[in-house]
Amino acid sequence: MRVGVLTGGGDCPGLNAVIRGVVRKSAAQHGFEVIGFRDGWRGPLEGLTMPLGVEQCRGILPRGGTILGSSRTNPFAVPDGVERIVANLAAAGVDALVAIGGEDTLGVATRLAEAGVQVVGVPKTIDNDLSGTDFTFGFDTAVNIATEAIDRLHTTAESHHRVLVVEVMGRHAGWIALHAGIAGGASEVLIPEVPFDIEAVCAHVEARFRSEYAPVVVVSEGAVPADGSGMTLVTGEKDAFGHVRLGGIGDRLAGEIESRTGKEARAVVLGHVQRGGTPTAFDRWLATRFGLHAADAVAEGDFGVMVALRGTDIVRVPLAEGTGELKVVSPREFAEAQVFFG
Repeated sequence: MRVGVLTGGGDCPGLNAVIRGVVRKSAAQHGFEVIGFRDGWRGPLEGLTMPLGVEQCRGILPRGGTILGSSRTNPFAVPDGVERIVANLAAAGVDALVAIGGEDTLGVATRLAEAGVQVVGVPKTIDNDLSGTDFTFGFDTAVNIATEAIDRLHTTAESHHRVLVVEVMGRHAGWIALHAGIAGGASEVLIPEVPFDIEAVCAHVEARFRSEYAPVVVVSEGAVPADGSGMTLVTGEKDAFGHVRLGGIGDRLAGEIESRTGKEARAVVLGHVQRGGTPTAFDRWLATRFGLHAADAVAEGDFGVMVALRGTDIVRVPLAEGTGELKVVSPREFAEAQVFFG
């Protein structure tokens, strides 16, 4: 059997560990040949392949990014996209496809599975917002990077008696902000699931200064004010999956805090540094296990599924279940952190 592998969407620490796991298990135990498709769904759409054997996977475990490249190509936004993918898979002699990606990439995989393509999904997103799995790889790395940044910003905030607003990733789910905010001792965490009251934020800032500490506010890029003004956008242009580009809530919030409280406020946008660089040990462990179990699913002919972490076990769930809805922060989980606000 020949198995194709692709990585789609934003890059993520641990992608190479998944690729390595698929290749090693396929070669060592199942006798499969594996090839890589380049640049996400653009690979099977345009027939872009590369060799993907044990030799190509040596040394990639600690590397960030993906040796296959990625893109946000949407085959369903391209004329005859599905037909072209089916034809190119057949031309490459590919019997099954392992698609590694987030909501958009696995959404495409779900529709292709319904069209008869033999596909297994592997969940990937630093936002940790895919339903069906307890955790996605890349999330732990992003939280650790954000936490280290918050730790460092506390000292400069204290030295200059200023507010520091830290903008982290999180379009619709505030998992990174919540986990990093708690771990980093932030004095306020703002997430997309709970619209924030700017007056309450400013009251917390002033209370923190009265206690002779400088506040650090952590905000998800998708956080919205309660006044209904909506998300802060870099541009109104949409990508192939219909997403606008978010960014700027940190600067917007810092400006509001400074004008309302008279305290100097600065914004720090962590941006792509959260998903770059070497993955943590947890992410390497999780990503490797996902790759091993994806290869097993192919060997057993169990297609149209996504591997997932449940407790400490790797299980399989229908692709539709994994991408059916976003996993967001619940009111109960957010309430746990509120004791530290202000």
